Amino acid sequence: MDLDTLGLVGYILNVPSIARNILFLAIGIAGIVGAFFAAMTRDDAYDAAGRQNKWAWVAIVGVSGIVCLLRFPLVAWFGAVAIGIYYFDVRPQLNNIIRGNYGW
Repeated sequence: MDLDTLGLVGYILNVPSIARNILFLAIGIAGIVGAFFAAMTRDDAYDAAGRQNKWAWVAIVGVSGIVCLLRFPLVAWFGAVAIGIYYFDVRPQLNNIIRGNYGW
């Protein structure tokens, strides 16, 4: 094997690492943006939804975003899950409450 082939193999073996870094970068940015969205949402919507208060969600999503940007081992995965819970469970419920959509 020549050196060019070894360089290509090394690059191919680094692709999963590069993809993971890009994924955590995107999730971290989404977490920071989510913390901004959580801070801009009305306080009473969190109470009506039966969720943690506004500043608890700002802290959860903001710290999770920072942890994902810094790519702490294992903790970043928990942060990604917390950000996902905010975007796919909490935020849609809050938006429905604010808009007056209480239907099933």
